Amino acid sequence: MEQRLLTPGPTPIPPQVREALARPIIHHRTSQFQQVLKESEQGLREIFQTKNDVFILASSGTGAMEAAVANLLSPGDKAITIQGGKFGERWTELCKAYKAVSIVVDVPWGKAVDPKVIAEKLNADKDIKVVYATLTETSTGVDTDIKALGEVVRNTSACLVVDAISGLGAVDIQTDNWGVDVVVSGSQKGLMLPPGLGLISVSPKAMKLVAESKSPRYYFDLKAAKKALDKTDTPWTPAIGLVIALNESIKIMQKEGLQNIFKRCKLMGEAIRSAAKALGFTLFADANCMSNAVTAINVPVGLDGEKMVETMKDKYGVTIAGGQSELKGKVFRAAHMGYINKDDIILALTTMETVLDEMGYFTQHPNIKKGSGVAAAKKVSG
Repeated sequence: MEQRLLTPGPTPIPPQVREALARPIIHHRTSQFQQVLKESEQGLREIFQTKNDVFILASSGTGAMEAAVANLLSPGDKAITIQGGKFGERWTELCKAYKAVSIVVDVPWGKAVDPKVIAEKLNADKDIKVVYATLTETSTGVDTDIKALGEVVRNTSACLVVDAISGLGAVDIQTDNWGVDVVVSGSQKGLMLPPGLGLISVSPKAMKLVAESKSPRYYFDLKAAKKALDKTDTPWTPAIGLVIALNESIKIMQKEGLQNIFKRCKLMGEAIRSAAKALGFTLFADANCMSNAVTAINVPVGLDGEKMVETMKDKYGVTIAGGQSELKGKVFRAAHMGYINKDDIILALTTMETVLDEMGYFTQHPNIKKGSGVAAAKKVSG
């Protein structure tokens, strides 16, 4: 049975990328691979919308997050960590691991941070060196207003670091224009690759913190990464096949154009949300911060959401995601990023309605008709 992925990572892989992954491997200390690496780094700058260096790590996105903590902070340094979901909490956990002092800004799950709160904390404490934020909070389906945060942070001595693991390539983040010093991401979401690449762009302002940091690091040392990149190389063995495939993903994205990709992801998200409302569901995130990469939908009372997700996957081969952490069993999530297209959305909704029918949902809610969700989605998506 063919599997259809609508999870917020990994996402489906385009045929051109799969073909690249199947090519015979080459040696990485060669001019042949250097050319691949050079093209990848140049393409990533376009996607990150930056002139800064973009380092390619053989790791998950969390490896890039760790690099953004280990290289920018020393033990005892202060950093603001914005927590509005499971992945915002990861910034706090990483700071703790490297013995930095986290000034935690807790945001109710489903809502976005108020930039004024960050401004107040930065004004109150000039020793804060970094503000850690999340572009797309995967666990809640919330997008953060990074442009507004950039306006707050850019005129201070602090650096703004953004986790764009789920958002890059689906949600606009204008790294240089918005004053974002560090952006981290991963390969398995908007970039349409398997997991295995961590990506991190670093501004000159952030590189000054890298030079000062006394935190221990070895594999994730950005000074070593910079020294190697200046020679079109990597300090350690790279994920050769993934970097080659990354070039193919970049070409696909360049052909469509970033702005067109953002519009497509937004439209698919609107289609999913319209379908959810037509089926009598409510949405988890506030209306003013719903993500263009992933949508979280509340599980209505009386419906076994985990069973619905499992049945869609096991019986029909369509995989969406359940809730994480405190939202387990309370929401389900559908992605609309990367190689996911309108047909995938319609298929997933059709499958969902079939499973809802089998679970007696439409019998329990006679005012809601099977097919209403799909019809609503088609009306939005065209």
